[in-house]
Parts: sequence; C-alpha cells; structure tokens
Amino acid sequence: MAPPAPIRVARPGAGSEGQSVGAIDPADGSTLGDDAGIDQTILPAQDEFPAEVEMSLVDHLEELRRRVLRSLVAVVGAAAACLLLVRPLVRLLEQPAQGIHFLQLAPGEFLFVSFKVAGYAGLSLALPYVLYEGLCFVLPGLSRRERRLVAPAVAGSALLFLAGLAFAWWALVPAALNFLVNYGADVVEPLWSIERYLDFVLLLMVATALAFQLPVLQLLLAALGLVRARAMLSAWRWVVLLAALAGAVLTPSTDPVTMLLLTGAITALYLVGVGLASLVSGLRPSAA
Repeated sequence: MAPPAPIRVARPGAGSEGQSVGAIDPADGSTLGDDAGIDQTILPAQDEFPAEVEMSLVDHLEELRRRVLRSLVAVVGAAAACLLLVRPLVRLLEQPAQGIHFLQLAPGEFLFVSFKVAGYAGLSLALPYVLYEGLCFVLPGLSRRERRLVAPAVAGSALLFLAGLAFAWWALVPAALNFLVNYGADVVEPLWSIERYLDFVLLLMVATALAFQLPVLQLLLAALGLVRARAMLSAWRWVVLLAALAGAVLTPSTDPVTMLLLTGAITALYLVGVGLASLVSGLRPSAA
C-alpha cells in the first residue's frame, strides 16, 4: 500500500497578503521543510491578523494606559499653547457678533472663559494625534478586512468633524446671531456676557461637529451588514422628524433659523450616508 500523502498546513507568512503552506508527514507527525518536494503555494487570507501580537491582559492595560497618558499630554500641551494665544482666539470668536458689547459680569469670568476656550481649541488641535494613538492600540487586533474598514472610517470621521466645525462657524453661528440681534433690537440694547456668548458659540460648533458623524455611522452599519441602504432610504420620513428634533435640542439659542439650517444639514448628511451605504453594500459580495 502506498504511503499516505503529506498533509498541507498553513502557517502565517511574514509580510505577505496570504499564508504560506507547509506539510506534515502523517506517519510520524513531523513537519516537512520547504525543500521536501511539497508544492508551496500562497493561500488567500482575508481575515488574517497581520500585526497580531500575543499579550496578556495586564500588558494590554499597560499599553492602553501609556497611550491614554500620551493623548492627555498632547491635549494638555495643545491647550497650554492655545492659552498663550487665548486673546486672539477670543477676538476671533467675537467676530460674528460685530457691534455687540461684551461684559464681564463677575470677577474672574474672563479667566475661566480663557481656560474654556483654550481647552476646546487644544482638544481640536490634538484630535489627529489622539486618533492616531487609538488606531495604534486597536489595529493590531483587527483582521485585514476590518483594518480596511476602520482606518478610512476614522479618517472620514476626523474630516467630517472639521467640516462640522466649519459649517457651524460660517453658516449656523452668523445666522443665529443675526436673528437674535435683530429680534427686539428696537426694544432692548444688546449687552452680552462674554461667558454666555462663548458657551453658545462653542456648544453650537461642537454639537454640529458631532452631528456630522452620521454618514460614518451609516457606513459602518452597512459594511457590517447590520442595516441595508434600502431600509435607510425607506425611513426618510422618520429621519426628517428626528433631524428636526435634533436641531431643536442641539441648537443652544432655539431660534428657528439655526434649527432649520441644522435640520437640513443633518438630512443631507443622512442621504449622503445612504449613498455610501449603497456603495458599500454593492461591494460586499465581491469582497467576500
């Protein structure tokens, strides 16, 4: 009787897109080398973990602690740098409210406002580095397919965050201030607290930037197969209603102009997310 054929087994290939194939002799269980006459091939490994490193739970927690500390140092450093330039930053934030006189209504009010503005600005400047540290911690445990999904999603999330800040600064804040200043201008003289004003501007900008994350969420849900693009599109009526509610909740001034602008932006972003979800759903079968 002829001896049994060697059994081919896969072992991770360093730096390759697939896996190299070795062989095991069924007679004694020994591993045959690459020169044993066994055909060496490359097998596709879509769910391979190319950067996987075995670590204990304590090592994972230690790495997480280091990355969190480095992120905090980056945020604090950026905030400290912005604190040195807080006066130009405050003047920049005051520009949409031209003609308005700002008051300091309590001792130390502008001091606390300075720390608040520097904190928001420092967080925005350090956001790319914080995302980088998060990716370095998460990516080694993801498969190739998950890495191709997560990295563009995080990059898109950062870009949409900046786009939300820009949209709030160029569209929402001027529209809201124009409505609030003109309404009742013939009855009262606008003298605003600098703290209340900056709270309004910063909260509106951050809320808008968070609302701009909607397409990324839709893209991830579609890529994971949890929600289909057709189901998203069929729920457009509920989306418009929820967008109106979100515009009312996220708008600090509750004026109708800002609410309508934010509602329209959220609805448009949802439709963009539907298009991205449809594209990803069409690519899923070919990627499988």
